[in-house]
Amino acid sequence: MHSPAEYAAYLSRSGHPSSFPLFSHIGQFWQSYASVSREIEKYPFNGGYHLMVMVIGVSTTVEYGLKGLYERTIGRLAEALRSDESVPEEQFAARYAQAYVDFIRVEPWYQFDFWQQLRALWSAAPTGGPNLVRRWERRFALTSELLVKEGYARLIKLGTQSLYDAPKPVTAVLLSAAPQADPQHPDYQPLAAAEAGAPVLATVPRYEAFTAYSTWLADQGIDFRQIAGNDGEVVVSVLVPANWSAASVRTLFEQPVLTQPGRKRVVFAVPVARLAAELRRAQASAGQVVVEHVYDF
Repeated sequence: MHSPAEYAAYLSRSGHPSSFPLFSHIGQFWQSYASVSREIEKYPFNGGYHLMVMVIGVSTTVEYGLKGLYERTIGRLAEALRSDESVPEEQFAARYAQAYVDFIRVEPWYQFDFWQQLRALWSAAPTGGPNLVRRWERRFALTSELLVKEGYARLIKLGTQSLYDAPKPVTAVLLSAAPQADPQHPDYQPLAAAEAGAPVLATVPRYEAFTAYSTWLADQGIDFRQIAGNDGEVVVSVLVPANWSAASVRTLFEQPVLTQPGRKRVVFAVPVARLAAELRRAQASAGQVVVEHVYDF
């Protein structure tokens, strides 16, 4: 998810697609996979997990490789031929990239409606006007991408449904206390009546929402005892200054944020019992430490 999010943010800042470091992101994907693979060697081999990551990795490598070659040749030439103002197709590309990121934060990528985005591309803006070379070049590139992804997504969806169970949308957590009710967090659901001084069993959403709910619980001084029945370590990614070092957690790997000089991503493991404390530490850092994702089990 990190690469699509960086790409969407880059386009929203009017960055040129030809300048986005697609090839470097390929390297970062495989570096992170290698680091995580070394970390989980002590556990029983999970063939389903490795198959899933390999499919994602190979398809990402092919996509970014072809896209990088195209953007640095034909795309860059078309960029040079347009005026200083962005064209409607570039604005669409930024909206589409952000919509895709917002979707995959809560749902599998292959359920994204690429076909609807293709219809929007051809209906949202007139086909005439200035900068025709760049506009039609972008339409060709975006149309090709959306058609290929729509077809590939359908194949992956069929394969996934035959190999994997449907993912559960919530996970159980054992908390040190019950939180105050908050209408902005309606999906917190206690599973039993809270008793004074006793741990509280509840469910919270998974995936992207788990990060928001974890931070919300930590802000109230609540600690985790278990997540999905696990009391070992949980993985967290944060965005920090390049000179930041983790003192109280076990770092799994670090990567520079390629589109934000001076910033890096640190992925670390922390005991479940100390997760909330680390989230509170990040909240108190005055923006130095930005919690990017808390990975549920």
